[in-house]
Amino acid sequence: MGRLWDRYMGTRHPDASVPPRTHWEVRHLLLSLDAPAPRCRVRYPMAGEKADVVAECQLPEMGARVKVSMRLVPAEHEVLALHEWWEKGTSDSARREYGKGPGFRVYRQWKTERGPDGRKHRVETLRFDTREMTDALRDAVLGAGWTWRGVFRL
Repeated sequence: MGRLWDRYMGTRHPDASVPPRTHWEVRHLLLSLDAPAPRCRVRYPMAGEKADVVAECQLPEMGARVKVSMRLVPAEHEVLALHEWWEKGTSDSARREYGKGPGFRVYRQWKTERGPDGRKHRVETLRFDTREMTDALRDAVLGAGWTWRGVFRL
């Protein structure tokens, strides 16, 4: 069950040939990532957040927010990553959604335009895949010789 659970949670282990870096080097490496995806930033945690590093993306056009809170465990060379997302829904709907755990979300926004032939065409105006952010963070952690472990709480 352990391997199956790790696979479901997105746990990845570094190559055995990569020596693990120190806790401070990994933290600095994550904080120095310059926008791991469009509309994203990596920052220090605010008061009350139980994390060492937080990556956050805001999509005001879609009413969505995605956050990855990361806690570094130096004794085991692991980064515990908690994925969370909030969606407000459309303006005509009062539906709000919150989720956490593994998985990814793809946000798209479309508009209709007339083409040169006079016919209507759907044109994508916004596209955001949460894997863009998560993959950049995970690859940085694995490159530092640490394990990336998905969790449901920090």
